[in-house]
Amino acid sequence: MNTSNRISLLHMPLGAKGIIVQMDGGYGMVTRLDAMGIRIGSRVQKVTGQLIGGPVMLRVGNTRLALGCGMARRIWVEIEK
Repeated sequence: MNTSNRISLLHMPLGAKGIIVQMDGGYGMVTRLDAMGIRIGSRVQKVTGQLIGGPVMLRVGNTRLALGCGMARRIWVEIEK
């Protein structure tokens, strides 16, 4: 796995697609994300986001989800080319 393409969801460019490769959260965060369909190996696309704070809107399959910037900062994605 190439770590040079890894970036947090918070810093991912708008419209970019990627695969979740790491989550730096505890059991509660990982369980909550799993219930929303966000888990390691999931393909996601960043729809909207704020550079400073605010929610990050993602597309996972046909579903749109909003995550707080604190969670988005701890989810690492490998950008698809």
